[in-house]
Amino acid sequence: MDAPSHRPRGLRILKWFSWKHRRADHFHIDELSDESDCEDDVNELFINPVEIDQSISVNELRIFVGTWNVAGRSPVGNLVVDLEEWLNTNDAADIYVLGFQEIVPLKTRNVIGAEDGTQANNWNVLIGKALNEKSGCPWLMPMPISSDSFCYSTTIEFPLTDHQGTSISGQPGSPLIDCLQTCNSLSNLSLSGYKLIASKKMVGVFISVWMRKHLLRKYHVSNVRVCSVACGIMGYLGNKGSVSVSMSIEGTSLCFIAAHLASGEKIGDEGRRNRQVSQIFRRTFFGQPHQFMKEDGHLPLTILGHDQIFWFGDLNYRLCLEDSLARQLIEKQDWRALQEFDQLRRELQDGGIFQGWKEGDIEFAPTYKYSSLNCNRYSGGLPRRFGEKQRTPAWCDRILWYGKGVKQLSYFRSESKFSDHRPVSALFSIQIEVVKSTTNLTARVAPLPADPIVLAGTMVPGKEQNIKKEEPKPTLLSMIVKDIELEASPTNTQTR
Repeated sequence: MDAPSHRPRGLRILKWFSWKHRRADHFHIDELSDESDCEDDVNELFINPVEIDQSISVNELRIFVGTWNVAGRSPVGNLVVDLEEWLNTNDAADIYVLGFQEIVPLKTRNVIGAEDGTQANNWNVLIGKALNEKSGCPWLMPMPISSDSFCYSTTIEFPLTDHQGTSISGQPGSPLIDCLQTCNSLSNLSLSGYKLIASKKMVGVFISVWMRKHLLRKYHVSNVRVCSVACGIMGYLGNKGSVSVSMSIEGTSLCFIAAHLASGEKIGDEGRRNRQVSQIFRRTFFGQPHQFMKEDGHLPLTILGHDQIFWFGDLNYRLCLEDSLARQLIEKQDWRALQEFDQLRRELQDGGIFQGWKEGDIEFAPTYKYSSLNCNRYSGGLPRRFGEKQRTPAWCDRILWYGKGVKQLSYFRSESKFSDHRPVSALFSIQIEVVKSTTNLTARVAPLPADPIVLAGTMVPGKEQNIKKEEPKPTLLSMIVKDIELEASPTNTQTR
């Protein structure tokens, strides 16, 4: 057999493999001098073809999804008590996804001015305190996230692009690499409590996603992206719209959309809300295709491209019912009869903008509009107070979902009087697909025979080829072993 005139490609792979796992007595390819030395090392490396057993297991996680219109009020320290009640930290979930509306007053300077992340950071501090101090877990102030494209590692959040939009993910000495090296050098990191995964603000709409730290080590969390869609004044200002987060846990992609839609209970206002939903569907887009393609070619670039989707917020759908009749049904707590007049219920049916989506049974009172802070009285009721707006109570704050493997465990409202809305939350059980790949490498115990050696279907010269063996399917391992044999042959040794 003619020896190759150049060093085989597989040999270079073996050199790297040998360097990576070198032992004191390990074979070093550059020290190869004669056939006997090589034969001992080939004996050590000769294994049966790789047997790969791949299976998909389904694991269960619990996700808490909440929404709250805070009426432009700044978070304060004593709000932690209300947050703990809302987040139900006594029965903690694995992931918390929280959507807020009006975290800043919807004034002209806030709508058309530059984004200010102060209030978002303040909310994240209080959320982190509520989630982590309950378990006695020390935690640091979460890193503020303002980029529209970022990724998550098990220790830090970091932007994928610098301030000029240039990719920094692979540059030596870049902030990403420096942060990773710093974080990897730390030891004894606490894996209890929760870690901020993603955070995004657009004017008053805000989303914050948290996950148990130990699950970040257990599962592969990737492809974290954010997107904002402004569809308010003139169709493009951020007083109304959505902020969304896309992420993958193992083989399952998830999307969370926190939205604030057009207000109003006049004829035609429902149509404006539907048009804004359509815009959010059409304009929400996560990154570029080459950035995170799944193995099956599935690209969760749009909302409906994900496996599991959660849409929540102050959706502002109202009751098509006279105010006095609505209040009578509320007084009777006849929620089923009241839902017959709910606009969003109609949109969930055939022909509606949310056709095919799901919502749990509503077994709580309408969440909007309360007359004032620290009050359990709906605005506009009799006797009406001076300057009070006439508003028919409604379930403005809602949580919907779409996709397989999602089961709603609870759907409820909390009783914080921090704003004129009551916070709403839902607890879900979701199923994620985890691909397990087990590689079984069976070493040959007996020494190689003196007769013609068959390595991955290649005959070693020096004996008559009386043995025929079916050539196995080519694998990386078979190519490495083949190149070892070729490099060790006497002919090739003389050539070198």
